[in-house]
Amino acid sequence: QVQLVQSGGGLVQAGESHRLSCAASGSISSLISMAWYRRAPGKERDLVASITTGEMPHYADSVKGRFTISRDNAKNTVYLQMERLKPEDTAVYYCFADDRISDTVIRNYWGQGTQVTVSS
Repeated sequence: QVQLVQSGGGLVQAGESHRLSCAASGSISSLISMAWYRRAPGKERDLVASITTGEMPHYADSVKGRFTISRDNAKNTVYLQMERLKPEDTAVYYCFADDRISDTVIRNYWGQGTQVTVSS
């Protein structure tokens, strides 16, 4: 079992920067992809950014050029650096990870979620 523990979040002003962190621990086999999703009030949970071993990071169009996802493999931690935040970035942010158990088994894990509120 893998646990994802998120940190960061809170209330920020529009235009400011903020960073989220997510640390994986437990019985980790091989973390392939790590990602950030968010759920805005009244909306579905959407992918914000993902980073997969050996591939370029992927971003939602709404955050391209403002958010940066990075990963510290030695610490099994993924970060989301958010710049020039907008009120529409207000959401609960969730960390996600794929852990490859074997050639045919991949397990998905979610963090607990953290609220980011951007005030105008």
